[in-house]
Amino acid sequence: MKSLKWEEDQQEKLPPSRKHIQWATIVIIGVFLVLFLRLWQLQILEGETFERLSEKNRIRLRKIPFPRGIVMDKNGQVIADNRASFNLMVVPAEVEDPSSVMERLARGVQLDSHNAVSLVKQARKKNPFRSMVLREGLRWEEVAWVETNRLDLPGIWVEVEPRRHYPEGRKAAHVLGYVGEIPEELLKAWRGKGYRVGDRVGRSGVEKTLEPYLRGRDGGIQVEVDAKGRHLGVLQEVSFEPGADVVLTLDMRLQEVAEEALGDRTGAVVAGDPKTGAILAMVSHPSFDPNLFSEGISAETWKSLTESRDHPLTNRALMAQYPPGSTYKIVTAVAALEEGIITKDTPIYCPGHYTVGNRDYRCMKKEGHGWIRFREALIQSCDVYFYHLGHLLGVDRLARYAKGFGLGSPTGFDPDQEKPGLIPTSAWKKKRFGTPWHAGETVVAAIGQGYDLVTPIQQFVMISAVANGGEVMIPQIVERVVGPDGRVLASLEPRSQGRVPASSSTLRLLKEALRGVVQDPRGTGQRAKVPGVDVAGKTGTAQVVRMSERMRERKVAVPYRHRDHAWFVCFAPVEEPKIAVVVVVEHGGLGGMEAAPIAQRVIQAFLDMKRSGDGRGSS
Repeated sequence: MKSLKWEEDQQEKLPPSRKHIQWATIVIIGVFLVLFLRLWQLQILEGETFERLSEKNRIRLRKIPFPRGIVMDKNGQVIADNRASFNLMVVPAEVEDPSSVMERLARGVQLDSHNAVSLVKQARKKNPFRSMVLREGLRWEEVAWVETNRLDLPGIWVEVEPRRHYPEGRKAAHVLGYVGEIPEELLKAWRGKGYRVGDRVGRSGVEKTLEPYLRGRDGGIQVEVDAKGRHLGVLQEVSFEPGADVVLTLDMRLQEVAEEALGDRTGAVVAGDPKTGAILAMVSHPSFDPNLFSEGISAETWKSLTESRDHPLTNRALMAQYPPGSTYKIVTAVAALEEGIITKDTPIYCPGHYTVGNRDYRCMKKEGHGWIRFREALIQSCDVYFYHLGHLLGVDRLARYAKGFGLGSPTGFDPDQEKPGLIPTSAWKKKRFGTPWHAGETVVAAIGQGYDLVTPIQQFVMISAVANGGEVMIPQIVERVVGPDGRVLASLEPRSQGRVPASSSTLRLLKEALRGVVQDPRGTGQRAKVPGVDVAGKTGTAQVVRMSERMRERKVAVPYRHRDHAWFVCFAPVEEPKIAVVVVVEHGGLGGMEAAPIAQRVIQAFLDMKRSGDGRGSS
């Protein structure tokens, strides 16, 4: 046995056979082949990809946001500027343990750590090296805490960004509009213009219409970092370009007067130069604070604004459509004079009602005005007189004159926001309802009721045309746009969209009658009187719902939402008009009682500014 064991040991010590050597060689070659292929894949096939990732990992691109252009009123008062806002930023790839880092961060910064972890993890899958905003609008103490603990917060830093600021708060909010994060549909439409996800853009008002001017160009900085995201140095920096500054025709002193005059009432005021169409004041109430949107509006606040029955985000001057009531008698009067239906001396008898078919249409004066002529009919706003004219004119001729005054279509002030209103015709009714037009509907239309709908800005165009001798001006709010280099990029040029279909003699008769509405002791607009100045205007009381006789005489309580809208349209001074004013008060009742005093305060303030000698309020 001992002999056999010795033989086995000797065999184990023999050199490997040829077969063993061959297998070993194959294994070694195989290993080297695998290594070579892997190296080829990494170096050749995916070399560019890994090189790019390496560069991304080494170099950070950080945006230097531009400040939007400043917005000023005509006197140089700043009404929209920028102020520094502090954003909490993160590069997802540099946060090795998101849960731990976010929990640590939440100790010093108001932050939903659970939501933040989820955001970071999602971003790591899509764009791990792209910086993203974790929270906007950090407070000073939060900024200090982050900077103090920065070494323990890899991938986290604070970025300073200029944010829109409206120093006057709610004043002129609907004119200015607000800025917010670019919506997806707009991002798609503007993709070729350099907009990116998260950019802030004008969402309404001047901020939106002048976005191409107010927007500047972002700068950028290339920062080299180490494997832990620590800054090693700046490789390159490109300066930002600020947006252009905008000077509006708005006069904030008159704006303030108009806002105070309207007070807590729901409605709108538009005041401007009837010759150029330049808007001096535009009020819509209820209003909102555009600063709410600058730092990112909360879901609760957004819901309260959008679901409010008072619709505070709606610019009533442009978007609210009301029946014009008796202010529409201006159109009916011009149409009747131009068409030869009446002369200024044609008498029409008002018994207190007008009968069409088997229905009586009431006059505002129950007992009637008796025999009445053109001037007195306008001064006293006799409904029967204008029922009669409308009946003789027919709805289609009436509509032609109304449209000639700019009613029933956007004025061109802001095509994105303006509502068209409605001036009905027989063809419109046939198409809309499939039924013929009735004579009773014409007499109602002749006093601005029925289907008639207009906006306050359209009323401004109409009364301005009367004041300026017949030009239908396009209202404007921008006086000039000035680029960062001081060049004037755009300036106000009065724009007319045509002339009203009325002769000079007709307009003179009309102006004289409208003067009587305010100046005559029998006029319905006496509460718009300004001492020492001739004011011309027309009152309007527009029904919201049809009321019974008892309700009309206020013998029963009328629910607020069923009360009439109060209108007043006017201009002054009559001989050389400098200002036209339109006021509407929703559910305000009589135009002469509720709307006329508001217009009076605006005109008085405007003329006082002119008399004071600084001239800044004039245009």
